[in-house]
Amino acid sequence: MSEITPDIVAQHGLSDEEYARVLHALGREPNLVELGIFSVMWSEHCSYKSSRLHLKKLPTEAPWVICGPGENAGVIDIGDGQAAIFKMESHNHPSYIEPYQGAATGVGGILRDVFTMGARPVANANALRFGRPDHPKMKHLVQGVVAGIGGYGNCVGVPTVCGETNFHPAYDGNILVNAMTVGVADASRIFYSAATGVGNPIVYVGSKTGRDGIHGATMASTDFEEDADAKRPTVQVGDPFTEKLLIEACLELMATDAIVAIQDMGAAGLTSSSVEMATNGKAGIRLDMNKVPCREDGMTPYEMMLSESQERMLMVLEPGKEAMAEAIFHKWELDFAVIGEVTDTRHMVLEFDGEVVCDIPLGPLAADAPEYDRPYLSREEYTAWAGIKPMTQRPDTQNAGADLLKLLASPNLSSRKWIAEQYDSQVGADTLQSGGDAGVVRVHGTRKALAISTDCTPRYVHANPYEGGKQAIAEAYRNLCAVGARPLAVTNCLNFANPQRPEIMAQFVHALEGMGDACRTLDFPIVSGNVSLYNESKATGGGSAILPTPAIGGVGLIDDYAKMMTMPFKAAGETIYIIAPEAWATPDPERSHLGKSLWLSEIHGRDEGRTPPTDLTLEKAAGRIVRQLIAEGLVSAVHDISDGGLAVALAEMAIAGGIGAEVAGGEGFTQAQWWFGEDQGRYLVTVPDTEAFNQVLAKGTEDDETAAVGFTRIGTTGGSSLLGVTIEDLRAAHLSFFSEWMEN
Repeated sequence: MSEITPDIVAQHGLSDEEYARVLHALGREPNLVELGIFSVMWSEHCSYKSSRLHLKKLPTEAPWVICGPGENAGVIDIGDGQAAIFKMESHNHPSYIEPYQGAATGVGGILRDVFTMGARPVANANALRFGRPDHPKMKHLVQGVVAGIGGYGNCVGVPTVCGETNFHPAYDGNILVNAMTVGVADASRIFYSAATGVGNPIVYVGSKTGRDGIHGATMASTDFEEDADAKRPTVQVGDPFTEKLLIEACLELMATDAIVAIQDMGAAGLTSSSVEMATNGKAGIRLDMNKVPCREDGMTPYEMMLSESQERMLMVLEPGKEAMAEAIFHKWELDFAVIGEVTDTRHMVLEFDGEVVCDIPLGPLAADAPEYDRPYLSREEYTAWAGIKPMTQRPDTQNAGADLLKLLASPNLSSRKWIAEQYDSQVGADTLQSGGDAGVVRVHGTRKALAISTDCTPRYVHANPYEGGKQAIAEAYRNLCAVGARPLAVTNCLNFANPQRPEIMAQFVHALEGMGDACRTLDFPIVSGNVSLYNESKATGGGSAILPTPAIGGVGLIDDYAKMMTMPFKAAGETIYIIAPEAWATPDPERSHLGKSLWLSEIHGRDEGRTPPTDLTLEKAAGRIVRQLIAEGLVSAVHDISDGGLAVALAEMAIAGGIGAEVAGGEGFTQAQWWFGEDQGRYLVTVPDTEAFNQVLAKGTEDDETAAVGFTRIGTTGGSSLLGVTIEDLRAAHLSFFSEWMEN
């Protein structure tokens, strides 16, 4: 074994203080295997040492929550003895280094988080952030990431039904690839990761272990330096066909009574899976490293424990069930090996060639891992540091139609058709909607459907982390309501830069405060998630810190999918209404409708103003009204108003339906405020029968909160144009960015 020098400790990402804790925990110097295990388990990626303190403040409970944070994925009750299981994860650093495999294995990893709990995956989603399109590396990164997501998800047979893609210079040197999976299981057959039963066999299944991905978790917990490409060996290599076999084999074994506990080998591979299982079960674990299936000769225990080879699982079985389980996995042409047993020592003990090569108490590795209360700026101090300029002069538009064309052709508002066409959204034959406000998949064999949305507006979070955190949750809520779903729960992927910088830690803390307040008010608990820190780069041509990006994955339930709502205009002659907070309809000259808007950025090249505030009480009330209108069949199309404001929302509905609209400006608003302002809490609806609609409105409201939501009639569907621009021209502009960029 190598001598442990200060250089070796530093290479493993441990500070002097952390190494002193290792010495105290062991009462001696570690060997290299033990140092490597402490290194990955204490990385940000595995330990959440900078974020755990604040994550504990988030609301995680509701009557329909079966399992909140702490397991592989969150679990919610969707009625009829069924549960939805879902989570979002990041694969940011690997995807920048090697975009195809980084994105592909991100999809594979999140699929395993879901089916390891007993669910059959039914839908994938994603949230992607890229840098400037004219950055020399960006087209390669976009092409690779999209191909990787499609290549893995399509081959494994799980539809990709929704997602979001943004561009901003802050992601030039550190793109974000967040993947989400939703699955369905019997609520009585949920599988957990707590290893119990002294003497119970520990079983390794799936693919063999190789040298790919070693120190992947550690790499994902540091900034990028100039040598990002040199870290290519830390990126895992995926095989979706093996993953499909693994899903089927696991679900087949789960139909028996053989499994005591199960955990996928994700970040930190065999190390994290074994440590987490033993810790959750308040047990110990002994592994014989000679029995680990390896695909390369001469692999050491250090390499086996730290490898992040894909498509692998760890299980604890009931004694005597080994032969039955082995037969199932061999039928599916997968490796199966009994590699150890559960003990009562509360230690991880590894043996190799007849010798003990690791003996670590489990407490310091997991439950007692370092936890830091990093210093952070107050909200006022952060605002001063960020230097967000107030809007001193509000420009107006001279030609709303021309501005709309330019916005629709811009990278952040252009059609994502080029991306979506590379994903199989229909495999499984249960997809009811993709490409609208939310993806919708039928719960097979029932009338129910699950709605899924991924949302975040990083420019809002950067300008005001608290309001931006609120808005991210509220937009996910709004998108679910827009398809007629009752929002139930949230998963998240919290992407931030270096937490050792007080201004970055302020972004994290205050965004979580906003998210927490929104979730509490909206009865929309957070049941799973992931934290990805150190997303900044010193690489040549890169920026430094990313924009703070707490990506939100929302899940809702439609009781009868026959009442699902969609976005396109359905027919000419229908009345268009805006549903919005009552106060919005009264223009306030002191309130900026244009701060931080894409119109201000794309048309005028200005980045200033405040994040639009989100009134959570009115968000909840508006969502309730929209769901009621959908349930009663009073509206034919619904779309939330978000990036680009009213004009862009109308254009998206018109393009999707192939029908134009005659719409009027708002009295008292400037043209720019009316058409392009990004005020929150607003929906567009089309009404076929205004008399029936008005009768419902005339019945009164359920409470004072609902009374504060207003209805503004703005026009009628019909014709072949919008704001003086033909639908054909709007569609051509909308499709132009990706088609031109990818062809050049």
